[in-house]
Amino acid sequence: MKELAGKVAVVTGSGQGVGRGIARYFAAAGAKVVTNNRRPMKPSDVPQDLSPEERKAWLALRGDAATVAEEIREAGGEAQPFFCDISSYKEAGELIAFAKKTFGRVDILINNAAVTRAGSLLNITEEDWDKETVVKMKGAFNCMKHAVPLMVEQGGGSVLNCASDAWTGVGDMAAYSAANAGIVGLTKATAAELYRHHINCNVYCPQAASPGHVAGFSEVLRTLQSAIGKAEMDPSLRAEVDKDHGDAYNLGPFLAYLCTEQGKHISGAVFSVKASGKVELYSDPLILSRIQKDDGLWTQEELENAVKDLMKDYTFAALKDQY
Repeated sequence: MKELAGKVAVVTGSGQGVGRGIARYFAAAGAKVVTNNRRPMKPSDVPQDLSPEERKAWLALRGDAATVAEEIREAGGEAQPFFCDISSYKEAGELIAFAKKTFGRVDILINNAAVTRAGSLLNITEEDWDKETVVKMKGAFNCMKHAVPLMVEQGGGSVLNCASDAWTGVGDMAAYSAANAGIVGLTKATAAELYRHHINCNVYCPQAASPGHVAGFSEVLRTLQSAIGKAEMDPSLRAEVDKDHGDAYNLGPFLAYLCTEQGKHISGAVFSVKASGKVELYSDPLILSRIQKDDGLWTQEELENAVKDLMKDYTFAALKDQY
């Protein structure tokens, strides 16, 4: 028996890339799927600065909610598309209502929609910040706000929120890092709230083939070439990156497991999930050390030595690696 037989899944941002792969796998696992993205694809959506090879790879991964639903049906699954902007509370509600009307229930919500843009705090605009954070964080909230009450009524469900390994903080990606860190906080808070309703909520940070990776990785290499005169990577490192960014369909088995009864006890966790089959579990934030002064204010002289003790188990290696 297929592990998700009888379940209904809503997958936002599933017109391409990671979301497309997840939607395809969940349908193959027996779920009835509602695919979604903001609007139908247009020819003008193709980035103009790609090489012919990059353009070909980009187009092979590109589509929209309707093309993915059709692909699922052709493979023998059940799927219906719904175009809407999930950053709109009203439209997100219409998406969930469509799923309920079409398939009778909502068992799984996968908040996969996102906007990815590089940019440091010094050069991003207010518009950049809003596009990065609103689609990711408010979009997830909007869909959860409409879907979770249905799950409570049904006696359970699963929520998977897409973040990125950038949630830990990546230089020159201020808004993107903030948006993904917000997803982690939202998920951990709601996991604690909803566990008693037999609803589990987890975060996945995916790495898989997507138009964004094709365009973004190419941009990184071009920037490197401009800066140092070449765009070469260590062959073994490039092979690992390419393997991790394989077919997004490969992300499906682990994510589906989290939506089964066997995986239902797992909630509030953050996973890095790669198309190569690698799954990594992030630790929860922990207090590393503490200093305390019981009487009066700290003096600067006292802090000079105390802070050294406070920071003894902390390194700035991540900063050194980035810069």
